[in-house]
This record gives sequence, C-alpha cells and structure tokens, in this order.
Amino acid sequence: MKERLIGLFEERFGHRPDVILDMAADGSQRQYFRLVWGEDRTAVGAIGPDHDENRAFLAFAKVFRGIGLPVPEIYAEDQDAGVWLEEDLGDTTLFAALSAARVACGEDEFPADIELLYRRVLAILPRFQVLGHRAIDYRLAYPRRAFDEQSIRWDLNYFKYHFLKLAQVPFNEQRLEDDFSRLVAHLLQAGADTFLYRDFQSRNIMIRAGEPWFVDFQGGRKGAPHYDVASLLYDAKANVPPSLRAALLEHYLDALGGFVAVDRTRFREQFTSFVLVRLMQAMGAYGYRGFFERKRRFLESVPNAARNLDRLLAGGLPIALPELERVFRHIADRWASPSPGAAPRSGLVVLVQSFSYRDGYPPDTEGHGGGFVFDCRALPNPHHEPQLRDLTGEAPAVVDFLERSAEVQEFWGSVSDVVGTHVERYVERGFASLTVSFGCTGGRHRSVFLAAKLAAHLAARYPHVGVRVRHAKL
Repeated sequence: MKERLIGLFEERFGHRPDVILDMAADGSQRQYFRLVWGEDRTAVGAIGPDHDENRAFLAFAKVFRGIGLPVPEIYAEDQDAGVWLEEDLGDTTLFAALSAARVACGEDEFPADIELLYRRVLAILPRFQVLGHRAIDYRLAYPRRAFDEQSIRWDLNYFKYHFLKLAQVPFNEQRLEDDFSRLVAHLLQAGADTFLYRDFQSRNIMIRAGEPWFVDFQGGRKGAPHYDVASLLYDAKANVPPSLRAALLEHYLDALGGFVAVDRTRFREQFTSFVLVRLMQAMGAYGYRGFFERKRRFLESVPNAARNLDRLLAGGLPIALPELERVFRHIADRWASPSPGAAPRSGLVVLVQSFSYRDGYPPDTEGHGGGFVFDCRALPNPHHEPQLRDLTGEAPAVVDFLERSAEVQEFWGSVSDVVGTHVERYVERGFASLTVSFGCTGGRHRSVFLAAKLAAHLAARYPHVGVRVRHAKL
C-alpha cells in the first residue's frame, strides 16, 4: 500500500518524494504520511482500509472544494488501492491552538484569540450544512444516508455497550431502551434537511495562517443542524465555558439565519436533546478507546464529559427520560468531581498481560513474584473460526464471539470477583503492584480479550488504581 502511495506521487508530480514521515492518526484506522520534496514542498498521503469510507471522503472533498469551502485539495487518488494524496494543512488543530494558548494564560481561561477562531468556525459551518446539502450526493454517504432512527440507535447502543457496560454503570435494560425510544422520537422531530458533518470537533479543524480548514467529514450524512454545533461546543477536552457556549450558539444562529429561516426558540428547545445524543456517542468512544484500548487521551475526556452531563441535569432534561437521568446522575457523581470516585490515588499499579503457553510463563518483571495466572485454553477458540483466525482479541468480531459464550461469561465472573477482592485488599494494605496474566494457545485471541476486558473493568471500578496492559504476542 505504501509503495502504491509512492507510485501515485510519482504519477502526479513526476518524481519520488525525498522524505516520507509518519503522521499521527489518533482514533482512526487510516494511516497518514507527510511526503516531502524540495526545500519546503509537502503533501499528505493517506491509506484507508475502508473502501466506502474513502469514497465518501474523496467525493465530499471535491464537492466542498468546488463550492469554495476550506477543505484540502485532492491531488490524486487510487480508490481500488485505497490510497490518495491531499493538500498538507500542517499540524495545528484548533484543539492544539487552544491548548497552547491555555498554557500561556492558564488552564481555566478561554483565550480571546481562540474565541475569535471559534466564531470564525461557526460562521463557516452553515455553508457546509446548507450549501453542502444542496450539492452532496447522499448515495455516497457512509455508513448511512441520514441521521435517521437506525443511525441514532447505533450511537445510543455504542454508549450502552462501550461505556455503561465497560464502566460497570448499573442500569435497567428495558427501562433504558424505553428511554432510548422516547429520545429517538424527539430527535427525529427536528427533521433532516441539512448536511450533518458528524464529527465537527476541535481536532478535525486545522488552523493554517490563522484561518480554519476542515477535515474528517467522511461520516457526513443528511441530518439536523443542531448536532454539529453540539459537537463543537460540548467537545469534552476543549471545555468551553457555559457562558461562552451560549454566546457562541447565538453567533452560530446569526450565521445560519443568513442561509435559511431559523426559529430560534424551537432550535434552543431541541438543542439539548442533540447535546445529549452527541455526548453519549462521544462517551461510547471514550469507553471503547479508553477503558478497552487503554488510550490515555480518551480516559482523560471522561471527567469533562461527566461535568457536561452534570450541568445538563441541573438545567433539566428536555423530555422525561427517567432511566437515562438515573444513569447520567451515576456518571456525574462518579466522574464529575476533580478526583473521580472521590478516592485518593493509591500506590497500587496492576499489570494485566496476555501470553502464549507455547512460549512458557511470562517472566516476573515486577520483582515481587506474585499475582495470578489464568489458563484460557478451555474456552471457545476463535482461531477455529476462519473469519476470526487472522484477527486478534481486540477486534470487535472476536469480542462479540467471546462475549456471546456462556463459558466465557462464567469464567469472567470468577476472574473478576477474585481479582477485584485482591485489588481492594492490596489497596488497604498499601501494596504497590499486582500482576494478572491470561494465557491461551497462541496468545492472540482469548488471552488478549480477557486481559483487555479486565483492564477496562479495573480502570472503571477502581479509578484510583493504576492499570497497565501488556500483550506478549501483539
């Protein structure tokens, strides 16, 4: 794939790049590279594993570019190979600019120059939503043409399965589903007559020469305009102050009113519901990327998201959602304070690791010679399923296969009980480390799945305990 990218560069520019540099693709399966030639000429090369997602991005980029919106120019593409070249917009995201400005003026401040950037961004957003809507071919939208009932339920279930369950937040399944149905019906009343950018947040807005440019709109579809504004103003890590949020919302409505008639009272009445569904979608990502994959950036977003929920609860939910309100209150009580769980940080660090019995037991790297070793070889083996064989225990398809096994659930119940008890005792006695190891035949499926599941469980249940993950065969 990388060689095809270099070949595409040669076809477009007539020579090979002088230097190829890896670029971060946080939270994405796509790979990005900066291709450099000459003294200061650069382009970004992309490799995308999903053909339909690539097609949507490339098509939307050309449409937006054609109507004068600030998106990267597509220099060349090979959709069959899943590679393309695009304009290099630099490395400074709106979030990076905000973070740097806060270092200078204080973490609790929202710098005036960044507020001006937010106002500029919100003035441009209606051009995507209204002008883009008129030009986009929604048959290319990925994975749905509209933010419809199915699309909304995917987000709500993402929250349920990847945040609530991984974080061990208690809920009544039927009552939660009843609330989901009420919320979906309420959201659909807003209509779907604009382009919904879908992931309109500060890390998807680049700042070049003081002006905003826009990327990562491949998930765009037909929808209501409220969602994108909620995404930007309630971006957890950006932590926009509530008073500024209100002012920026009015600024956006002024800009939107330049394109379509706006009933401000009705918009505000519907807005909180879109804030809720966006927060739940984001928290699903924090749960999966943070509790499961152990990516620190996503874990750090949980307290800010919880504080957003706490403020929304204080103002009252837009409709009666009793089970969701109870769940939100649990999340706010647990994470919204500066010290989640209201417990001081202990000195305990739990190392959770997976290994292959073919290589023998893992060495004791912690120096205490203790801990647990759980043998997973009696559990159903994804290796025997042809479609799962080449995947790992982190892949959603493997996770789903193992989660549906009664044997795995029984095994997990025993493991989580005994480890949980020891963690609590270790904290009480002031111990510094505990090791928990899972072994299976190849060290790539069952052991990886259970190590990740235990790490997520411990991080959610004992936020004052450190958790490390090590996979010997990944």
